[in-house]
Amino acid sequence: MLEALIFVVFPFCMLFAAISDMLSMTIANRVPVLLVAVFALVAPLTGMDWATYGWHFAAGGLVLAVTFGLFALGGMGGGDAKLLAATAIWMGLNVHL
Repeated sequence: MLEALIFVVFPFCMLFAAISDMLSMTIANRVPVLLVAVFALVAPLTGMDWATYGWHFAAGGLVLAVTFGLFALGGMGGGDAKLLAATAIWMGLNVHL
């Protein structure tokens, strides 16, 4: 059941954000909020240890800091910054980040 939730929520949110961004140039706040909330609730239930859990949120904070700087300079939208940070929480710190 948890795997189904993971494999449905993340892709659905990404698809919704992409379509919304294409059509209206906005990404609703509920998308990154839903991504963070589902990760926060589901990750510990999957057996993720607390250190890894914390590092995933650290990745989100790092990405939010960088993308907020880009937003402040006019390099990207605020919705993009929030969505990238929420995605980083799901992906964690790794080489691809």
